[in-house]
Amino acid sequence: MSVVQASDLGRPLEGALWMMGAGLSFVGVNGIVRYLGTELPAAQSAFIRFGFGLMFLLPALWAMRGMQFRPGVGRMFLGRGALHVVAVILWFYAMARVPVAEMAAIAFLGPVMVLVIGGLLLGEGLGARRIAAVVVAVAGGLIVLRPGVRELSLGHLSQLGATVFFSMSYIIAKRLSREAPASVIVGVLSVTVTLGLLPLAMMQWQPVRLEQVGWLACVAGLATLGHYAMARAFRAAPLAVTQPVTFLQLIWAAMLGALAFGEPVEPWVMAGGGLIILAISANTWAEARRDRVGLVVADDL
Repeated sequence: MSVVQASDLGRPLEGALWMMGAGLSFVGVNGIVRYLGTELPAAQSAFIRFGFGLMFLLPALWAMRGMQFRPGVGRMFLGRGALHVVAVILWFYAMARVPVAEMAAIAFLGPVMVLVIGGLLLGEGLGARRIAAVVVAVAGGLIVLRPGVRELSLGHLSQLGATVFFSMSYIIAKRLSREAPASVIVGVLSVTVTLGLLPLAMMQWQPVRLEQVGWLACVAGLATLGHYAMARAFRAAPLAVTQPVTFLQLIWAAMLGALAFGEPVEPWVMAGGGLIILAISANTWAEARRDRVGLVVADDL
């Protein structure tokens, strides 16, 4: 067991601003990957992005030498890296094939999966309120995807898979924020994911243009900034504060898709995404009111 003082998470405005910065960074990532399209295999694009990320993080990686963590933390780092390898490959594949707003709306199912995973695997329980939130959010996801009304592409299914794996990584990142600085969490993730992607990228390597390298370097910079900002948000405020802020990405993603790629703003996507937002936000706020106590006790993964 580990005990964290509630005052450690008592900076809600700071946490919200950090999470807003993370969201803007990730929308920028979405736009660049959408622009690059399908010329490069997903594993190769992801490997180049994380390779640049390592370059940006060299000072932080050097500062990590000699650091020691409690038993079990190393396994958490490795587990998160493995989950992220699968997630980023699926995400790169989907992002080049699915409209930006739809990608964002599907990604909002992540908090639903966090609720389910937390309830089933972390002993947090699935009460009536959580079950209701999950049901409403899944209904919103069905409105976005509209299975049976239109054909779901492999890109849509890949994004759903990526959301599952990112959700599991999200939970581990929240736990790691209690054990290590944000720079260390981001640095270790970059190392483990780059090493995991290397053999997969080599198996289907394609020639790369200088323009593509430059854009993927921008992706690396924005994504690294986004992960760092997210880790800082986790340390500053509880999920009840930071999680609702992530839903601003739906508006930004819809604007990006419409202005940069001429993608229509689908009413079904906005309605379904809004329903997901409503369900998860209501549940998050309710749990925040319930959990306003002096101590937060968390089981180790």
